[in-house]
Amino acid sequence: MYSYIKNILDFISALLALLLLSPIFVLITIVLLFSNKGKPFFIQKRPGKNGKIFSIIKFKTMNNNKDSNGKLLPDYQRITSFGNFIREKSLDEIPQLLNVIKGDMSIVGPRPLLVSYLPLYSTEEAKRHLVKPGITGWAQVNGRNAISWKQKFEYDVWYVNHISFMTDLKILFKTIGKVFKSEGISASEEVTMELFTGTKD
Repeated sequence: MYSYIKNILDFISALLALLLLSPIFVLITIVLLFSNKGKPFFIQKRPGKNGKIFSIIKFKTMNNNKDSNGKLLPDYQRITSFGNFIREKSLDEIPQLLNVIKGDMSIVGPRPLLVSYLPLYSTEEAKRHLVKPGITGWAQVNGRNAISWKQKFEYDVWYVNHISFMTDLKILFKTIGKVFKSEGISASEEVTMELFTGTKD
């Protein structure tokens, strides 16, 4: 029953949040249009509920600078100063409200990771895909990328097993507090987080 209500709440909340944040959304888009040579958004395929693939959208915080061999430089060398600022404030996540409105994501849920990780999960870890991925989640408010993959997946599965309105509300309040304090957001899925190599059964 809650999953149906959650979908409605997600749509309304994301729509209102996008309207409220529209001035910031437009401003960041304009700045990134110039700093990223006309490419303000980062779009990448990610697995959603039941492993269904969708295109996640975020503000582009890294440039496309390459080395002398034409290979992209390491992520930490490509993040821009403005990109680092909006990432520290979690403003790079704002475009994902569009994913929520489309129904690909939820406000709260396990973070959508790379498609290449799909065959690497254990049976227990794969349960994270029984619900829609979220902009924020239980793992994010309990260490985000400062914790191990094992702990992260344990938090994700815990959320799947305890999903409720009160759980979502608790996560949202903890998220707001961490954003204001800039806690646990120094790393990102693309920059300082080591790749997941698998724990498949």
